[in-house]
Amino acid sequence: MSIELRHLRYFIAVADELHFGRAAERLGMSQPPLSQQIRQLEQRLGVRLLVRSNRRVALTGAGRAFLEEARAILARLDHAVDLAQRAARGETGELRIGFTRSTPLSGHIPRAILAFRREAPAVQLELEELNSLQQIDALLERRLDVGILRGRALPEPLASRRLFRDPLVAVLREGHPALRELGARRRLRTGALAQEPFVLFARTAGAGIHDHVIALCRHAGFAPRVAQEAREASTIVGLVAAGLGVSILPASCERIRVPGVRFVPLADPASMSEIHVVHRRDERSPLVARFVRLLLAAARDEGAG
Repeated sequence: MSIELRHLRYFIAVADELHFGRAAERLGMSQPPLSQQIRQLEQRLGVRLLVRSNRRVALTGAGRAFLEEARAILARLDHAVDLAQRAARGETGELRIGFTRSTPLSGHIPRAILAFRREAPAVQLELEELNSLQQIDALLERRLDVGILRGRALPEPLASRRLFRDPLVAVLREGHPALRELGARRRLRTGALAQEPFVLFARTAGAGIHDHVIALCRHAGFAPRVAQEAREASTIVGLVAAGLGVSILPASCERIRVPGVRFVPLADPASMSEIHVVHRRDERSPLVARFVRLLLAAARDEGAG
């Protein structure tokens, strides 16, 4: 038995109108082919769906039962088509996003997430805090769809776009002797911190920042003496305020307000950090494309402002 969707549509039109002429007009076809298609449907079902006479058309008991299910089938088909089209437009599904501990402190990321929520409220967002190395592994293993991390060398299967620059700054207690060495541009040489104890992100918490700070210090001619490690930027700033040492953090951490702490720009060209959005090169998900577009737009708006 081969019943096609057109048979259902033809039957529903006749059942609605209870008149072959009006049903044919509604369907945009002539009456004889419509009558032929209904007879063909009845033959394939082996039951009478309609009672025809010169004056009227009526549904049989089998016709009424079949009509209810035919409507449900077409409704489910319409729903399936709508779901497929919305998924293709990036309006449904799940998007898994990774971010480092410091990136939410930048206004770009929350704005992009809010815009995505407004554009695609039916999409389930899964946000996971991971350091840069963990995000790279998760992207390669397809446990993440998008990563937001500090710029670094990436494996070949991954591609990245720069979102914005986030320079590194020295974090010092008010009155720290190094503040007297600020030049006319009110910037501090990294080398001025060579003899200081450092409070740094633990590498397991912020691999991107940790590695960048170590490289920056080595570029300035010294290896930092790490007195304390922490997993939160706010903890690091608090420990600096308590006199446990100095630190180097992204400038976005200046949003953490702790009395008695100064954030000082660094003079070294290598103190510039970049935030990138990363995804797989073979990624074809419209959800990823939509979110990346919103991230880039948020970064451009911030730069323009």
